[in-house]
Amino acid sequence: MTDDSRTWAEQRREQALAHGERLAAAKAQETVRARALVAEFIERARAAGVPAEPLLARDYSGRGPFRTGKHGWYVRANRTAAVGDDGEFYVLVVEGGLLARLRGATLTPSDPPLVLGAGGRDGESIALRDALARVAPE
Repeated sequence: MTDDSRTWAEQRREQALAHGERLAAAKAQETVRARALVAEFIERARAAGVPAEPLLARDYSGRGPFRTGKHGWYVRANRTAAVGDDGEFYVLVVEGGLLARLRGATLTPSDPPLVLGAGGRDGESIALRDALARVAPE
C-alpha cells in the first residue's frame, strides 16, 4: 500500500467515524425532544381524565394478543406502539410463542421517535406530536 492510498483510507475512516458521531448526536437530540413530548402527553392525558388501559402485544405475524402487564395509551391506530403510564414508549410487537401466551409478553422500553412509522409506506407515518394529540388533544 502506498502512502497516498493509506492517507486516503485514513481520511475515509475518520470521515466515517465523524459521520457516525453526528448521526448519534442527532438521534440523542431527537430522543430528548420525543421524551419531552411523551412527558407532556402523560400530564395532559391524566389531567383530561383519559384512562390508561392494559397494553396488549402481538407477535411478528400478527397473532395474539399477548398480555404485557403494562398500562398506557395506544398511539398508533394499529396498536403497535404505546406510551406506558410509567412514561416509557413501547413497541407492541413481540416474539410471541407459547410462553408469551401463558405468562404474558415482556415489553422493553424503546427510545420514542419523533415520527412513528418513518420509512414505511405512504400514509403509515405520523408525527409523534400528532399521534399523541389524537389520544389527548393539546
